[in-house]
Amino acid sequence: MSASGKQAGGGKGSGGGKGSGGGKPGSGGGKPGSGGGKPGSGERVLKVRVKTAKKRTAASTRWLARQLNDPYVRRTKAEGFRSRAAYKLIEIDEQYKLLTKGVRIVDLGAAPGGWCQVAAARTGSTDADPRIVAIDYLPVDALPGVVILQKDFLDEDAPAAIVAALGGGKADLVLSDMAAPATGHKKTDHLRIMHLCEVAAEFARDVLKPGGAFLAKVLRGGTENQLLADLKRDFAQVMHVKPPASRSDSAELYVLAKGFRGRSERDEPPAEGG
Repeated sequence: MSASGKQAGGGKGSGGGKGSGGGKPGSGGGKPGSGGGKPGSGERVLKVRVKTAKKRTAASTRWLARQLNDPYVRRTKAEGFRSRAAYKLIEIDEQYKLLTKGVRIVDLGAAPGGWCQVAAARTGSTDADPRIVAIDYLPVDALPGVVILQKDFLDEDAPAAIVAALGGGKADLVLSDMAAPATGHKKTDHLRIMHLCEVAAEFARDVLKPGGAFLAKVLRGGTENQLLADLKRDFAQVMHVKPPASRSDSAELYVLAKGFRGRSERDEPPAEGG
């Protein structure tokens, strides 16, 4: 998986196809983006115990048990979302009101499309007036109201392609749930995801309208403090967010920056020439 793909096992999904959500969006649970109620509310679900099979490692058995007993995974299937990560965006939006009607949004590393589903539903984006531009090197199945670019965000010409898809205008919100493929080495994984977040933040400074917002995945590890300091120069509010759908044993966090003030002088690229 390239740098613009999603983290496997609970992110927005890896592998290009639809995530754990089956059926048409909204089937069995209302319209995508509504996200009403707490996971598993209104029903009592017995815990599933998974026995270790001969060809299954203890780690894979634990992962399978967690998936089978995860209320968000059950809701993903029932409500027709493409990934469990849709609920992370729903919960963040419930608190911070980012996805208001009519806003323009860029979704970086969008596969398999769970965040796009939520964003399109909540902003009222339609094919006649698309408000969402999504990019990923993995294929993303078509979604109403979403312009999809199959391209690696780290490609040199990717930012220009996104701006063109926006119609040359500015965005109100830049989303990034990008994560590099895990290596198993915590420090390396942390540095790689922080690099993606820094590149996404730099792009956000170029395309956001005044007052716009930036939301991106990070990992706990220390260097995110420098990112926060950099963002505080250009945004009125900067904070860490961990929605309930983000597993408590995960180092995953989201950094949310609101009230874009424009680039500070320190962020301006150096002038060419002598």
